[in-house]
Amino acid sequence: MDAFSLIVLVVAWLFALLYLPKYFKSWLSPLKLPPGPKPWPIIGNFNLLGPLPHQSLHQLSLKYGKTMQLHFGSYPVMVTSSLDMAKQILKTYDHMFASRPQTAAGKYTTYEYSDLAWAPYGPYWRQGRKIYLTELFSAKRLESYEYMRVEEMREFTRRLYRNCGKSIELKDYLSHYTLSIISRIVLGKKYFSASESEKEIVSLEEFQEMLDELFLLNGVLNIGDWIPWLDFLDLQGYVKRMKKLKVRFDKFHDHVIDEHNVRRKTTKNWQPKDMVDLLLQLADDPELEVKLTRDNMKGLTQVISFFLIVSFNYFLIFPFHFPS
Repeated sequence: MDAFSLIVLVVAWLFALLYLPKYFKSWLSPLKLPPGPKPWPIIGNFNLLGPLPHQSLHQLSLKYGKTMQLHFGSYPVMVTSSLDMAKQILKTYDHMFASRPQTAAGKYTTYEYSDLAWAPYGPYWRQGRKIYLTELFSAKRLESYEYMRVEEMREFTRRLYRNCGKSIELKDYLSHYTLSIISRIVLGKKYFSASESEKEIVSLEEFQEMLDELFLLNGVLNIGDWIPWLDFLDLQGYVKRMKKLKVRFDKFHDHVIDEHNVRRKTTKNWQPKDMVDLLLQLADDPELEVKLTRDNMKGLTQVISFFLIVSFNYFLIFPFHFPS
């Protein structure tokens, strides 16, 4: 027997040992799966999703029922539009469905799933949620930042007043206003410059572009996430962009954390003044169930900014305090 035939025989035996028991087990005790369309090889049912996926899913539910099974690439997916089933998933058995799939976006843009949006359900997720509720987003803490919102609103209206009579793009002014508040609340000061003459770690345009890229890459459909054996090809180039964005955020977060650490060590009777200070203080707490690493702090800080941007931009949380 030549070497090639021996290799083929070994591979065949390994395949039989690994997969045949699972096959016979599923054949002897088949699962009662919801109805659904027959998947295509490799792509599954991706061919049935149009440019508006929610409408495509609605049309499929009219044919296969409120609870159906689809295949996205290599993975089976259950889709439901039943209120009773949604209650079971989101309330009764929420702890079983709390974790999100581990995708490239969570790995590269959130420091190995360090933020709460991508972190798997477990001790770290529960601890992070507790930190958010009791430390970072408590009513008392948010109330203490009101003066920052008032000051930034006044600066926002001053900039508009100075440009009265000119043609302006309001989106740029609102973005500056939003990022100014977020930076002061989360980081303690504005870490971006509004003009080229000012020296800062990043310009306002660069910071906005980084956040826009973060939003985009956390919402894309990356083929490698659903067809793992194609992951190394990075067919859409998304993983390359994620890695590049991570380097840019690393530079920014390292600068912020290092500056806060220096101030903490050199200030007499130091007290936390912003959310990064609070995370640094908590990182030294020996009673924490899961010790916070530097990457954990970066991930938690990043998701705070992410959350606040969504709040300001989509729910229009603006302070109603105008200068007299």
